[in-house]
Amino acid sequence: MIRPHEKYSAESKATILRAYRERMSLRGIQRVFGVWRKTVLRWLEAWVAQLPSLVETLLPAQADDVLELDEMVSFVSEKWFKRWLWTAQCRRTRQIVAYAIGDRSQDTCRLLWQAIPSGYRSFSLFTDHWQAYELVLPPEQHHPVNKGSGLTNHQERWYNTLRQWNSRYTRRTLSFSKEDRYHDLITRWFILEHNLRMRSSLTL
Repeated sequence: MIRPHEKYSAESKATILRAYRERMSLRGIQRVFGVWRKTVLRWLEAWVAQLPSLVETLLPAQADDVLELDEMVSFVSEKWFKRWLWTAQCRRTRQIVAYAIGDRSQDTCRLLWQAIPSGYRSFSLFTDHWQAYELVLPPEQHHPVNKGSGLTNHQERWYNTLRQWNSRYTRRTLSFSKEDRYHDLITRWFILEHNLRMRSSLTL
């Protein structure tokens, strides 16, 4: 006996997952594709599990590399359950070398700093003036700048791309992940695919 979810080919599953990753709700997917919501979430977990680790997607660091760090708000379940995405981007490659999801405190900032691969940890770090950076980052590497300086533009522009592709990060969104683990999976998937695209474009 064929179960309902087994009728979908690998290509159909990929299409449905991409619809979910971007702007389609689980209820919308269920209405349009006829796939049970929990089935889509099982596919999501399996899909992200087979992706490479973040470190495996990165190009080798170079001596003059610079990192831009920034944070962006999102939500899980309800509008008042804020989740801040903290990221560190290599200015040369435009790849996200590390990220952390949590609150906007120095604890999450520390998680971001600890997640930066060893090959990137000695570079100059450009951030805005949020106090958590000053409390966590090495002062000899840290360069806090104003938003209009242009020195964190690449990271801020990447956030705009994330908002365009993923409704969970759109300003004033009503689209939320129901649980933290699915929010993290979707975010991780987007970051890894972005890094792979950038690696491919820079090594052609």
